Amino acid sequence: MQNQIKKILIDAVKKAYPEINIPEFSVEKTDAKFGDYSSNVALILKKVTGEKPQKIALIIIKNIEKNNLIEDASMADPGFINFKIALPYWQQKISEIVGKGGSYGHSDLGQDLQVNIEFISANPTGPLTLGNGRGGYFGDVLANVFKAYGAEVEREYYINDRGVQILALGHSVLKDDKAVYKGKYIDEITPRIKSKKMDEVGSEAATILMEEYIKKTIKEMGIEFNTWFSEKSLHEGRTVSEILEMFKKADLTYESEGALWLKTTNYFDDKDRVLVTKKGEHTYFLSDIAYHFDKIRRGYDLLIDFWGADHHGYVGRMNAAIDILKKEQNWSGELKILISQLVRLVSKGREVKMSKREGTYVTLDELIDEVGPDVTRFFFLERSLDTHMDFDLDLAKEHSQKNPIYYVQYAYARIASILQKIRNQKSEIRNNDQILKLLKEPEEKALIKQLIKLPELVEEIVGDYQVQKLPTYATELADSFHRFYEKCPVIKSGSDELTSARLELLKATQIVLKNTLDLMGINAPEKM
Repeated sequence: MQNQIKKILIDAVKKAYPEINIPEFSVEKTDAKFGDYSSNVALILKKVTGEKPQKIALIIIKNIEKNNLIEDASMADPGFINFKIALPYWQQKISEIVGKGGSYGHSDLGQDLQVNIEFISANPTGPLTLGNGRGGYFGDVLANVFKAYGAEVEREYYINDRGVQILALGHSVLKDDKAVYKGKYIDEITPRIKSKKMDEVGSEAATILMEEYIKKTIKEMGIEFNTWFSEKSLHEGRTVSEILEMFKKADLTYESEGALWLKTTNYFDDKDRVLVTKKGEHTYFLSDIAYHFDKIRRGYDLLIDFWGADHHGYVGRMNAAIDILKKEQNWSGELKILISQLVRLVSKGREVKMSKREGTYVTLDELIDEVGPDVTRFFFLERSLDTHMDFDLDLAKEHSQKNPIYYVQYAYARIASILQKIRNQKSEIRNNDQILKLLKEPEEKALIKQLIKLPELVEEIVGDYQVQKLPTYATELADSFHRFYEKCPVIKSGSDELTSARLELLKATQIVLKNTLDLMGINAPEKM
């Protein structure tokens, strides 16, 4: 919709001001009292023309050609142009939604985009906890959104299967004086370890944790990864040595205090970073660079990483490394790092403590078993990643419409029930486009306006990564449906034509709700 209005405005500006180059401007949804959409084009053109925005707006409105989309265009101070969309446009959208069915909201706009989304990637030193779940669900749903946009998407899990944390896990399993991790899972793994060599014990334990704990939980989360990438493979192969050779050849390294450093300050990092320690050990930073180097060589245009809150300080150095790789590999792609903030589990007004090391934590398995996979997923998706989150266990266990996911799913089940009742009744009246013109009530129009937001929402999320917009939209759509159903009788509408029109509107609503729930990876139940 915004793109259509923008095109109409561009044509009008070209007619009114044929000599100017049109700068970038916006078309946004606006408050209902002003119309449906609003543009700042006149305010932007003030800098180009030197005229008052109000005058520019009126000139542009005068040059808008008649079309089937816009019913009215008006100026509002200090120079915004507000648009009211014609009712027939809203009405005909119902037929489009019903015709497209499960593909409504999908497009091929991203068909040339290759995306790699790496998420969760928890160290294989213990079961997954709430903090892992937040980025996990966001990453999975963002992948769904990019696929709906038409992009080729790879879900990837990076396994940190070497280094200090694996040695710490080995000591913990052997329960010696260097033990770090504690808990029931350590007690379960210890008798199963066959190796007696310290450098093998941690790896053996990590493999068990990865295969029997972490992957099991990921399956319960409803996530399927395309690739499980081993950090160890970067060092056992030639990737790490290739990176070091590349950096040395480009004069980007130097030795100091016995260590090998990378000149990341040349790329706006706050200090240079160590690649190889004075003991000859490869740093995690070197592994991370090698890993992203490998992804670049695999041909991705966009790399999206989900990191935990404790990795916030690593963003600058990683961006510097990517800038180096862009130059050295002639890569025109982009890295986007998304940081997920902390999660607290709250029950009866008190926090339930979590600590992987002390063994007093809540695992994702336990949470999913307690409240169910749909509830867990919806609650995690509701809050923006960059805000701290309280997971309300009491509300999550509510089997009523107080619980937001039950409220949304109930709307879908209610529609399914209504459609089931009339399925064996009269056949549909012909010429649906004509009968849809009967949908004029405020609640009908409000519901239609909600339905057509889904394609725009997919595009928005591809642009800003704000996945929490989906559960918000689902709730608002359920609100609109419930208001419509209370005010506009469907089966007993008073006429066959109006009944048929409202049934078409119900079908469209069912489709959009289902497609929205599918994007979130949540079930759409026919009965509740």
